[in-house]
Amino acid sequence: MSGIIGRKIGMTSIYSADGQNVACTLVEAGPCVITQVKNEDTDGYKAVQLGYGEMKEKRVNKASKGHFAKAGTTPKKKVVEFRDFRVEFEDEVNIGKEITVGAVFKEGDFLDAIGKSKGKGFQGVVKRHGFGGVGESTHGQHNRSRAPGSIGACSFPSRVFKGMRMAGRTGGRRVKILNLRVMKIVPEKNLILVSGSIPGAKNSFVVLEK
Repeated sequence: MSGIIGRKIGMTSIYSADGQNVACTLVEAGPCVITQVKNEDTDGYKAVQLGYGEMKEKRVNKASKGHFAKAGTTPKKKVVEFRDFRVEFEDEVNIGKEITVGAVFKEGDFLDAIGKSKGKGFQGVVKRHGFGGVGESTHGQHNRSRAPGSIGACSFPSRVFKGMRMAGRTGGRRVKILNLRVMKIVPEKNLILVSGSIPGAKNSFVVLEK
């Protein structure tokens, strides 16, 4: 699949062709540089590695400096691998080549967005899993309305099953949203407007896959 790396700017809304007001996420997508091309002979699979975002050289180790120098580019903050890049790029996939958002997507396309969700720390079952709480109306539990309740039987099976929905760390995980429509592309500013929301805070990295 093909794709591009970007940075989430924020949210806005635009009017679609049929006059509906659509909430959109604004992403600064690219330009990305091809930092490595993998093939079946040397790596066992076909993939294109893209780099995005400038990084200070003093923060890069020697191995990474050599990797980016081989591609003839400056160190990048975010590096992502895309397997089986689109067929129409077959003759243009060369190390050091720049990939722009207009070359990958066009208005009306559908894409998948990957981002890191906002971290919310340690949360209870009501916020983390949407539990309704005890409700203050049964068993005399007047002060435990947000308690998780029973988590398993006693004598059998005498254990708590894996995957039990309980309190814990919430957010800060890789989330993929499927089938978002490309509403508008502004190629001169490397901007793309995508319908709906994309996980992550403002200025966080997002990956757009086709």
